[in-house]
Amino acid sequence: MGQMGLVIVVGVIIATMIAGMYTYTQYQTNYITSVAGEVIIVGPVEYVITFDGTHDGNKETIPENMFVKIGITAKNISNEKTLLSGGQFYIIDEKEQKHEAVYGKFSSKDLLMEVLEPNKPIERTTQFDIPFDEEKQYKIIIRPQKEQATADTAVICITNC
Repeated sequence: MGQMGLVIVVGVIIATMIAGMYTYTQYQTNYITSVAGEVIIVGPVEYVITFDGTHDGNKETIPENMFVKIGITAKNISNEKTLLSGGQFYIIDEKEQKHEAVYGKFSSKDLLMEVLEPNKPIERTTQFDIPFDEEKQYKIIIRPQKEQATADTAVICITNC
């Protein structure tokens, strides 16, 4: 291979590295932090998350530990319908462990899956089964639905921020 061939190979390698870095930065998770009660936007949805206390479940669904309940106000700020699901919400405990939301028909506001109409806010609740300590810090993570095509993920402190 002559000098020209070597220049072409090196040029192709550099171009591939640049394209790879661009793609990596496009799809890398962008964490947005907030605290309970503040507006935070993930993709086409504007959220306000509140800490609504703890509860012991109901006759059908009893927690292994204790249910930590959050309030969710969600508003679709786009012009097209979008989906909201309890599977988008996680709680991070003081050990940085992630726990999924639990659906149990605790009230008419309990979130399972909703279609969000443009500019029509809804209020829902969900809960997480964790060993809760009122002196520890807990955070909620909101991940976007795949169809929402955003790399944004919200991290919201709900206790002892």
